[in-house]
Amino acid sequence: MDVTTPKMEDEPALQQEGSFPVLTPAHAEPVRRVSTVKLWMRDIFFSALASILFITFLYQPVRVEGISMLPRLEDQDRLFINKFVYHFSSIERGDVVVFHYPRNPQVSYIKRIVALPGDRLRIDRGQVYVNDRPISEPYVPAEYRDTKSYDEMVVPANQFYVLGDHRSIAQDSRDFGPVSRNLIYGKAAFVYWPSQDVGVVH
Repeated sequence: MDVTTPKMEDEPALQQEGSFPVLTPAHAEPVRRVSTVKLWMRDIFFSALASILFITFLYQPVRVEGISMLPRLEDQDRLFINKFVYHFSSIERGDVVVFHYPRNPQVSYIKRIVALPGDRLRIDRGQVYVNDRPISEPYVPAEYRDTKSYDEMVVPANQFYVLGDHRSIAQDSRDFGPVSRNLIYGKAAFVYWPSQDVGVVH
């Protein structure tokens, strides 16, 4: 049975810590509260700092403007792009990338990689062929396809051929040509708003 012994106001409070008694002054409670506030403020500071570093060096929030990447990305969708991934991994066919528009580097575009440097590419009535093989594009619904054809070309070194998923209206490499590697600065990673579009970008 625990017994609490009444103490005088200035009498030290005795707390048992393991097998060793620890004396804590009765007036130490305000100090303890101040310490808790300081710890709380410290945690907030470091959390904010980590978030800033995370966004600055790894992920950047961007807003989609336009419908060239329907049906996955809609106008005004907000998403995170990974700005660091291509520092240690290569750009792959099928990646959705963000790049500076070749004709105006102040503007950014978001499109899908369909051909890599050195690939032979042609489009026959809307069907994309890479190295003489038709590529499967489940991300392009039938209603978004077009029927135009484009002559075969070889994608130059350090350049990538990009297309919008909404083929019938997208402005992409069919118009402005392949995109230089140094203009590509991020990979679309995750839509975070609006709620109905939330999810990983494939």
